[in-house]
Amino acid sequence: MRLFELRQKEVINISDCKRLGFVSDVEVDIKDGHIIALVVPGCGKVWGIFGREGEYIIPFPKICQIGKDLILVDMKEDEFYTEGGRREPWKKE
Repeated sequence: MRLFELRQKEVINISDCKRLGFVSDVEVDIKDGHIIALVVPGCGKVWGIFGREGEYIIPFPKICQIGKDLILVDMKEDEFYTEGGRREPWKKE
């Protein structure tokens, strides 16, 4: 599967049935070539004119299913949403 194909799929969180959006980027481990996380832009501020509030960073192990049109993930809101700055939830602080 190519990045272009991932960007056409909508991401849905099955824990709260919330539509998160479409994949905008993928984080890859350059050494191994494995996907580390999917990045989905957050909600827009004031009709999307003033940018985005943050982004969803979804670690690859939290992906339940990749289908023809959808990607299903199972996460809690506080596990993956970032408010402006980036956070790496798969790394221990």
